[in-house]
Amino acid sequence: MTIAKDKSAVIYPDSDGKPMSDNTKQFRWIVTIKENLEILFDDRSDVFVAGDLLWYPQEGNNQLCQAPDIMVAFGRPKGDRGSYKQWEEANIAPQVVFEILSPGNTLKEMAKKLKFYETYGVEEYYIFDPNRIDFSGWLRCEDGTLDVIDRPENWTSPRLGIRFELKDDNLTIYRPDGERFLTPTELSKQVEAERQRAETERQRAETERQRAETAEARVRELETRLQELEQNRNPES
Repeated sequence: MTIAKDKSAVIYPDSDGKPMSDNTKQFRWIVTIKENLEILFDDRSDVFVAGDLLWYPQEGNNQLCQAPDIMVAFGRPKGDRGSYKQWEEANIAPQVVFEILSPGNTLKEMAKKLKFYETYGVEEYYIFDPNRIDFSGWLRCEDGTLDVIDRPENWTSPRLGIRFELKDDNLTIYRPDGERFLTPTELSKQVEAERQRAETERQRAETERQRAETAEARVRELETRLQELEQNRNPES
């Protein structure tokens, strides 16, 4: 591996040629975590969330890179990127990364990723195997190493504030407000339910408005008839 002397001439590919996922289950988990984190930090302009984005930690070396399934970088603006070039990101490394395992992942591959994330500044590293329902995590210690989390089955991320619960052969992730992460399908259904609720409320308000207008018109009609009766009783007036 060599590092180019003329760093400006180095090309950093936006793809490593590897698929984002090997199967539907892995893809669903990647999308679910990534999209829910996007929603969670939607009001934070300084939190960048990405999925399957190549991260280059050193300028001039396009061989040194990883593409975490999900990455979160605090202190970086939102926006589209072809890759995450750390030297163009105020030299801020993604603080949190997730890897969702597939049957094709090897122990050697995951060991290399752990070493990479430990070397280049990741604070929290999480691995989930959706086939075995196995969840593991590492947290950066004061000595700079990533140390394994002893009890990840009920763990709250210091950076993200989300809680992981591994129970009854299922991993559930909860937002800081206690609401669980929803799949894209569940999110779509929730949006549709909210839309229908809003439409029902609008129709109810419209019905109440029409009733009020009808009642007001009836009052004006009665007032007019009363005035006519009074005039008939007192024709001289």
